[in-house]
Amino acid sequence: MRHIFNKSIFVGFFTCILLSGLFMTACDDSSDVSTTPELKVFGPSPALRGGELKFIGSNLDKVTAIVLQNNVEITSFVSKTSSELIITIPQDSKPGVVILKTSSGDITTKTPLTFTEPISISTYTTAAVKAGDLFTIEGDYLNNIAQVIFFEGASVDSADFVSQTRKKIEVYVPKAAKTGKFSVSNGAEIPVLVYSTDPITVTDPTTLGIISPDVVKPGQDVTLAGTYLNLIETVVLPDGNKISHTDFTLNESNTQITVKTPVTVKEGAIKVITYSGKEISTDGTLQLVAPAITAVAPLLIKNGDELTITGTDLDLVTSVDFATSSSGTVVTGTIAEQSETSIKVTVPMTAYDGPVVVNTNSGLTATSDAISLIKPEITGLSPLSLTAGETVTITGTNLDLIRKISFTGGSVELTPAAGATSLDVVVPMTCAGTDYVAFTTVNGATVNSTDQLAIKAATTPAIATITTSVPHGGLMTITGKNLNYVEAIYFEDNVKAVLYGARTTTSIEVYIPTTAKHGKTTFKMVSFDGEEVTSPQFAYGTDPILSSTIMITNFDGGGNSQSTWGGSFTFGTPAVDLNGTAAMIGKSGVSTSWDWLWAANWGAIPSLANAGDYVLKMDICITKPVTGITAGMCLKGWDVAVNLGDIFSSSTNGQWVTLTFDVLNSTMVIDGTKDWGMYISGASATYDFSGIMIDNLRFDLKNSSASGAPKLFGF
Repeated sequence: MRHIFNKSIFVGFFTCILLSGLFMTACDDSSDVSTTPELKVFGPSPALRGGELKFIGSNLDKVTAIVLQNNVEITSFVSKTSSELIITIPQDSKPGVVILKTSSGDITTKTPLTFTEPISISTYTTAAVKAGDLFTIEGDYLNNIAQVIFFEGASVDSADFVSQTRKKIEVYVPKAAKTGKFSVSNGAEIPVLVYSTDPITVTDPTTLGIISPDVVKPGQDVTLAGTYLNLIETVVLPDGNKISHTDFTLNESNTQITVKTPVTVKEGAIKVITYSGKEISTDGTLQLVAPAITAVAPLLIKNGDELTITGTDLDLVTSVDFATSSSGTVVTGTIAEQSETSIKVTVPMTAYDGPVVVNTNSGLTATSDAISLIKPEITGLSPLSLTAGETVTITGTNLDLIRKISFTGGSVELTPAAGATSLDVVVPMTCAGTDYVAFTTVNGATVNSTDQLAIKAATTPAIATITTSVPHGGLMTITGKNLNYVEAIYFEDNVKAVLYGARTTTSIEVYIPTTAKHGKTTFKMVSFDGEEVTSPQFAYGTDPILSSTIMITNFDGGGNSQSTWGGSFTFGTPAVDLNGTAAMIGKSGVSTSWDWLWAANWGAIPSLANAGDYVLKMDICITKPVTGITAGMCLKGWDVAVNLGDIFSSSTNGQWVTLTFDVLNSTMVIDGTKDWGMYISGASATYDFSGIMIDNLRFDLKNSSASGAPKLFGF
């Protein structure tokens, strides 16, 4: 290809001064788009008479004619667009400049068009060829050829020619060659191409067939037969898995291909793809070895036991499926041992009666005879007549398979111990009537008792649930049965509830009196018949801080000042929040026999002349009890020291509760001018106080106590 103008001339300002008319516009900095035809490049040059000549530029669609030397004017174009114009070079054209005629004036090339010696093809190999065969081309000026191009692009460069002279070229047919016309090229940027008159025939591989084995075991080799198999680039298995030529074996005569099948291979037709991209189907289909089941044992088996499957080719099995009680669904067992002839698999707990199915990676399966799952056998109920809420004893075999027992009006869910032959079950309070008892097994099967159980309805109130933690004076919700028979509710210590919310047969809302016992506590419901029902334990909130409260310290800057004189406790945010402020928090790994927990300097604590009118209180949360430690308080130096007992040995179940200590008497004079503090003493050992949190150490008048003066222990 030859350029008409040097690029450096086009971009130079000096050129813009010298050129006039057409080219002056190309150098103009104006943003206006030019409509004048402009030629940038043409070629090839040298060209071949009878070949194509291409012009590239802008606005070339305005060219009306092209004049070659020897006054050859061309007005018929192969193609003409704004950017490209192509003509066929007449045989009588001569070398020289080319003129493009336009309505804006003529454009004359600065570089003359020259012609190459005419490359020609006279004869070539016409017999059918295949990859690797010698292909001969004869003609003239073939010494100028740089490339032989077969149909749809498979090419051989001159460096790979077998031989090349002016009159003859010999090449080996490439693997990607296809049937069709070939061409020769001089290799120029805009090349001269000369095509063959007729197409040549390139032989494809023959139709393939599977020759061995007749039935393939996944993971084994399969051999395909045919001819010219060296032309095969890829083998495509039925599942679409492609095996490259680098991964299969070709014999020396190119008549057999051996491919290793993956364990996931599927049955179906095998295809091959040639280097030329042609897809060829093989004769026949790939057939695979499938597992076969000859027996399963035992045919009557218990969920969770081991089943043995015998047969052939069981090493192909990847999973074992059992039927479930839901139609159409399966559950997979756990394979414990596996060989070619045997599988041991654990029967899933939810497996049901039915056949066992083994599966393979290739999608092939085998189905066994149906197995039956052992069911519980109920031999007796005792007593056969009772009142709801009482206990019935169930005897039998394989009772560990039971997961649910259904009575008339209610049910109980449970997981019995392995090998259970007897179950004691409390009949739900909602039950009443006479009927058989139904037992639902772990796999969804149902077994009925042989005897009927007569259940009398209970009129005694029964508790199902309660609110497990209630703040001071808060609302307790009780659910259950026959709650309309409740006459009164008493909280510890014998404090009767007087304020209720909504009440129904199955629900009671009751406000806990502020005078009820705090901490871990219970209540009792009394029916109109005088029957009493005691609740489960629940946590009741801390005593309120009253206007009459004398705060010793709340450990967060309120009340009075404090410091940690010892090393067992510190101040900070408690793990269980009380009121969003700091508290005294125990440390772990404390080695001591005696230590201060907290202390206040002289004058930091209020004096208390009438000490006998007060009780000492603290809010405490214990998540991890500590034994072997006694706590005490120094209320005026060591002149007044009181023993608070072993308060750390119980748990508050992770709740804040208020402890009340009636340790003061009328003879005490609490002198705030002395040192104050709280201490611990015990055996010399390492203690973990990290589960102890204390807050709001205070004095309250005895008649303002929410719970009187409860004992130290039992909270």
